[in-house]
Amino acid sequence: MLPYENKKKLAKTALLKKHNQANFSSCLFLSENKQTCQIYSLFLPKQSHSRKKHMVSRKEKHIVILATQKTSILDIAGPMDVFAKAADQLKSRNATEIYKIHVVAADGNLKIETATGLPILAECTLEDFKHPIDTFLVAGYPRIPEVVENKRPISWLHENHQKIRRIGSVCAGAFLLAESGLLNGRNATTHWNLCEKLALQYPEIKVDPDPIFVKDDNIYTSAGISAGMDLALAMVEEDFGRDTALNVARTLVLYLKRPGNQSQFSIALLHQKVDYQPIQDLLDWLPEHLNDKLTVEKLANQVSMSPRNFARVFIRETGITPAKYLEKLRVETARRRLEESNLSLDEISLECGLGSADTLRRLFLRHLKTTPSTYRHTFQTSMR
Repeated sequence: MLPYENKKKLAKTALLKKHNQANFSSCLFLSENKQTCQIYSLFLPKQSHSRKKHMVSRKEKHIVILATQKTSILDIAGPMDVFAKAADQLKSRNATEIYKIHVVAADGNLKIETATGLPILAECTLEDFKHPIDTFLVAGYPRIPEVVENKRPISWLHENHQKIRRIGSVCAGAFLLAESGLLNGRNATTHWNLCEKLALQYPEIKVDPDPIFVKDDNIYTSAGISAGMDLALAMVEEDFGRDTALNVARTLVLYLKRPGNQSQFSIALLHQKVDYQPIQDLLDWLPEHLNDKLTVEKLANQVSMSPRNFARVFIRETGITPAKYLEKLRVETARRRLEESNLSLDEISLECGLGSADTLRRLFLRHLKTTPSTYRHTFQTSMR
């Protein structure tokens, strides 16, 4: 029988020879019982030199979302999810830059009670955040007077806004930016229901109630709730390109990455506002008669009113003139036909009562700030 030391040496040599090829480290645990010389092996992954060589040193882009009490949870969670999904993609590609998302409190209370009652625990207060901020977003809130009277975040913005690459707001968050003076002389938007209030309270701001978000230099403002996700997607596209943004949109099952100039006021939303039954009936009738020659007189006759009374009632019910409503309806119908069909621009124009592709192009540029051909290409790319 071999002496114990010889058994140990042979066993170790055999074990190492057997498992060295498998890129594992071997640890031997030998029984103190010299008669049996039991061997146990524990396999641990080796540190690969090639793997070390390919480890990427990443720069973090710190995204800070300012939360106040009773904020809408989607104003926070929507943009957060967009940036988080983008960060996942960037990690998988070993990108040299990556997002890191933080929620901070506007005051000393780190427990944020959202409008739905679901609490969120902020990472720290705004004043206590020490990392360099790449993007600063103000989430919306219902208690506008209370928030704008809180001087802590406003003072902080005064002192620090020049150190931040990009500043934005979701929904009513625009009021805090307005109170800080950052929107003075700029184009801005907010939730359609708050645009008039924002314009009256801060006359120095050029408030546009129509688009879902507005970019003016490095200041961004967005419309209500879900528009915060559109804004975040646009920021991802700015930072890491269109493919990354579209992949994030697909991951989140967003139907289409909407351009900022797309209107908050869809025809469906305007239709929902209408209480007067004759106008409701007219709006139901219109989509099937877009290629008719439609005048105010003909529309008034359809609801048995004089043209003057009809125009007054229509504006009261929808907020816009019959001509503007009809134009928006034709553009939205054309947009859907571009998405759903392979019809030519001339065919779609005739179907929607616009007469020619030139008219369609002119209206697309006016309402969507893009051409029909570009819109169709963008939609088809995002759906692949």
